[in-house]
Amino acid sequence: MSSNSKGNGRSLKKYNPLTNENSAFYIMMLPFILLFFLFTVLPVLSSVGLSLFEYDMISLPKWHGFNNYLRMFVEDEVFPKTILNTLKFAVFTGPVSFLLAFILAWFICELRPLPRNILSFMFYAPTLVGNAYFVWQIIFSGDNYGYANNFLLSMGFISEGINWFKNTQYNMIILIIIQLWSSMGVSFLADIAGLQNVNPEMYEAGAIDGIRSRWHELWYITLPSMRDILLFGAVMQIQATFSIGGIITAFAGYPSVDNSVDTIVSHLGDVATVRYELFHTKIGVKLCSMAGGGVSRNLWNFFRTAPAGTGQAVTCSTSGMGLRLK
Repeated sequence: MSSNSKGNGRSLKKYNPLTNENSAFYIMMLPFILLFFLFTVLPVLSSVGLSLFEYDMISLPKWHGFNNYLRMFVEDEVFPKTILNTLKFAVFTGPVSFLLAFILAWFICELRPLPRNILSFMFYAPTLVGNAYFVWQIIFSGDNYGYANNFLLSMGFISEGINWFKNTQYNMIILIIIQLWSSMGVSFLADIAGLQNVNPEMYEAGAIDGIRSRWHELWYITLPSMRDILLFGAVMQIQATFSIGGIITAFAGYPSVDNSVDTIVSHLGDVATVRYELFHTKIGVKLCSMAGGGVSRNLWNFFRTAPAGTGQAVTCSTSGMGLRLK
């Protein structure tokens, strides 16, 4: 190779990413990389180290090795329940919220601009207002004046009010509904943007090729064109479901009755702020990070690989929730 390059009067230069045409890109990425390392990578690495020590924020850390892990998984009776509850929330709220967000976005995009914009804002409003889910406290209030209790009493279905969030028969179902309602906003808005940016010429070409049904359009044109946007919504839902904790504590308190709805995140709040056993917090954060990050990474690798012969790649632009087709 060297002889050929000399014969052609050219010399091969070693690739240097800092001197090529993308050098400006790397320079602009440098602040983000530094911040990401300082506030994400470094805390995770420090949590791995601190999980091997006994540390209560008052005395100096003492080496415990893997005894902390044995204590948490074997001696702590609550932690296995929180893992199971977290998986229940993830299974029921993640896929259902993802599908509902897309179905609602698909139907709303068929409307005229004015009702479409109004309905889009209505469905996205709970995400804009952080504590909007407290409206459910009025609906499922434990006294007779709550909307649910008042309706059931007036219809004669119950003889006294139900304390919904303290009743283990109902609290999990109600909290799943609240989580579904409050977690659809980001995926819904991304789906709206994706549906509005599908190239209309693709539908015209599909009609020429024999597509006559809206379901065929959805399956063969819309969904492939929105692959990256759908992946973005799936990743956001996974992160939301594995990090659920604020809603649990706000409605059911901590601990909940028989720890029936406590999740890993809500359990960490009690362990870290009441018992000051910070190794639980470190381990729990790592578990949530590995679960959410692992699933998200596998989804990304799966969907980013375009099927052979498609001839089209869809890229997502996070600026303004927009999409562009390439």
